[in-house]
Amino acid sequence: MDILSEYLALCWLSNDPLELPRSESLLRKNLLIYFGIGYLLQANMIDDPFESFYEITLQVIFMLMFIGILLFLNKTLYLFVQIVTAFTLSANLISVLVVPVMVWLTVTEDLYSYYLFALLLAWYYAIIAYVIKHVMVINLAASMVLALLYFVVTFLGAFAVGQLI
Repeated sequence: MDILSEYLALCWLSNDPLELPRSESLLRKNLLIYFGIGYLLQANMIDDPFESFYEITLQVIFMLMFIGILLFLNKTLYLFVQIVTAFTLSANLISVLVVPVMVWLTVTEDLYSYYLFALLLAWYYAIIAYVIKHVMVINLAASMVLALLYFVVTFLGAFAVGQLI
């Protein structure tokens, strides 16, 4: 439980990602949860379970490759388990909060549901930029650009490759 609280503190931008404990079991659990929640969200949006499966699979592969390349270029590949865990745990937390907002958005199409959805996405973007800033030891603007690149590669890349299949 101690390890989980350290990773959750990262979601409030208050913990240093370089000092997070290494836990391969937490990584495996978070990857499974990330895949499961991502699959359910994708299946809800596109109504094709097979397409949802390979898109979320591509998304996970692209996320792992992006983080691996980023850490390799920075010569900090030894942090791979901690950083992937940080990315997936924060995504899982945001996803758990996004699910009821998406239901609210789908059922009512209330303007506030769109605002809350955008706020949750901005929070996830801030977490990713925060982690990248600390790992790469770069300024905030550069980390925001890399976080944007992460989202483009991971989400849009998986969607684009999924459309080609």
